[in-house]
Amino acid sequence: MRWHRLLITGASGAGTTTLGRALASLHSVPHAEADDYLWLPTSPPYLHKRPMEDRIALMRAVFLPRDSWVLSGSVKGWGEVIPARLEGVVFLTIDQQARMARLLEREVLRYGDSIKPGGSNEAAHHEFLDWARGYDDDTASRSLASDEKWLAGLTCPVLRLDSAQPVADLVAAVERWTSAELVVGESGP
Repeated sequence: MRWHRLLITGASGAGTTTLGRALASLHSVPHAEADDYLWLPTSPPYLHKRPMEDRIALMRAVFLPRDSWVLSGSVKGWGEVIPARLEGVVFLTIDQQARMARLLEREVLRYGDSIKPGGSNEAAHHEFLDWARGYDDDTASRSLASDEKWLAGLTCPVLRLDSAQPVADLVAAVERWTSAELVVGESGP
């Protein structure tokens, strides 16, 4: 049975992946991370961006043609073919302090000791956290202000949620919204 094509977006650390996976699992639809298309696979990850034309070609080949899916992350600035396929966007926000704590925890899990002083990923770790901190005060290349501008240009409905709530509550809110706001077949191509 067909469900929807949703983008779950927000600042890094807002919980887009967690919510995206939960929704995709609940509805047995594919879930993908925008970062999986944006970045080339490397170890450690997130070192080299995939050329833009390759990102779009890959998405068109393996993900976008499906009837239902959940995409997590940001496509602003490179995935402009995606908004035409969306039936809705869930925009997650969270207090900066809580978001940064989540990011630090994730970085430790992902990179372990390599982000500690003298570690092989220490510089990249600090650079990433500085970039992430700049989201709220509009000093980063991707910011709340630029996301708001991008969201305002969309033609599909946008649901805004505070991701400090438990995941089950976020899923329930999206379920209510998709039942009330999104009618399959009427909100996109």
